[in-house]
Amino acid sequence: MEGHINWTALGVFIFFFALVTVLGFAASRWQSGKNNKGDHLDEWGLGGRNFGTWITWFLVGGDFYTAYTVIAVPALVYAVGAYGFFALPYTIIVYPIVFAIMPKLWKVAHRDGHVTAADVVYGRYNSRPLEFAIALTGVVATMPYIALQLVGMEVVIKALGLTGELPIAAAFIVLALYTYSAGLRAPALIAFVKDLMIYIVVLVAVVLVPMKLGGYGVVFSSASDAFTAKGGATGLFLQPQQILPYATLALGSAMAAFMYPHTLTGIFAAKSADTIRKNAVFLPAYTILLGLIALLGFMAHAAGISVTNNSDVVPALFNALFPSWFSGFAFSAIAIGALVPAAVMSIGASNLFTRNFWKPYVNPAIDDAGEQKVAKIVSLLVKVGALVFILFLPTKFALDLQLLGGVWILQTFPAVVFGLFLQWFRAPALLAGWAVGLGAGTWMAFADGIKPVHTLVIGDASYTVYTGLLALTLNIVVAVVLQLILGGRTPRAQAVK
Repeated sequence: MEGHINWTALGVFIFFFALVTVLGFAASRWQSGKNNKGDHLDEWGLGGRNFGTWITWFLVGGDFYTAYTVIAVPALVYAVGAYGFFALPYTIIVYPIVFAIMPKLWKVAHRDGHVTAADVVYGRYNSRPLEFAIALTGVVATMPYIALQLVGMEVVIKALGLTGELPIAAAFIVLALYTYSAGLRAPALIAFVKDLMIYIVVLVAVVLVPMKLGGYGVVFSSASDAFTAKGGATGLFLQPQQILPYATLALGSAMAAFMYPHTLTGIFAAKSADTIRKNAVFLPAYTILLGLIALLGFMAHAAGISVTNNSDVVPALFNALFPSWFSGFAFSAIAIGALVPAAVMSIGASNLFTRNFWKPYVNPAIDDAGEQKVAKIVSLLVKVGALVFILFLPTKFALDLQLLGGVWILQTFPAVVFGLFLQWFRAPALLAGWAVGLGAGTWMAFADGIKPVHTLVIGDASYTVYTGLLALTLNIVVAVVLQLILGGRTPRAQAVK
């Protein structure tokens, strides 16, 4: 209960948080002997580009499935029912995209020493304006994402009975220090612990909670009754008008997912293209976990959980049905689940700032050690910025910006991906497409009250579609038309096989 400290749960929480803190600081020496380049951005920002299949699996999974996912997906299912399950097809669609595209992107980055997507774009098109557009979009889209990890951590800290900003500030200061020290190796090592804990929590919950409530039949029946009482477009099944937005939201989200700096950081840190292909095969195991996590939203209805903020559903469910020690274990798993992605996100953003702003515009003569130093400092500033963001601005603002971030980051897809397969596009066409897509997507989102979908009225029919996908369509159309007008093509420096 908020305001009443659960000392048993808090003790368990502190133990596991202390454990990952020790691991975070110890990570600076982990695997540092292999191909060590010393004071180089590759070492700090990409873990020496030496992560094998299992490390990459835990890192990318821990980075992709965040603390806010564990909190937000069940909360959405609790609020709207079946529509909240869009995350499942989204995470099914994303891995064929990873399998087809990311090995090629890795090869280009590895061959030419690129650290960020904007590096790849500059190497392909030799355009500083296009490089800057991709880098700026990545940083701006990442900041609210980091803030939302704090939201996830804030929810479980509140469920422990702690109040005020000091606990979350202290947790993020510790995170900032060991990320500064160990770079990408810290979240990579912590991801092992985080994923193991999350799997234990979810598997125990999906077995024991239905047993306590009378079985899955009771769970689904109770959820159905709750949605019927609410009315509207909620329920155990999608309504006909929800199918198109559901499908486009899943597709657009899948296309955007690995355009984010933090997910690409995990890809670039892999030691081979084959490592990425294997991960595209193995990572769907997380989709099974996500489906089980989503069911917690239905279980909350069966348990009679009532909350004023939907994000409190999962902590309230664990506090109601489990002993304090297990609640503490579950809350620590969720909080640690915030540390891994927040660390990788701050590293991805600082890599972008260092390579695609500081180096070309401030200090072109900067050496490898200087790049690493700048990136370390910026990673601290990014975390402080996210902390200030969440402490002094309404949470809804972070949510709105994160929704916009998905629309924005999707507009980088043509510039990052098309050059891997086509030699036809030139930088001015892609830059114009990016600008139109970004502007149109932002306008539609604000016109709809910062909602992820937009309704098109064509004649007597209306179609509700994911805003980011509509904006991407405009982006590509503009790029194609302008390229036809400009003519010519950008020659490929070296073929990607």
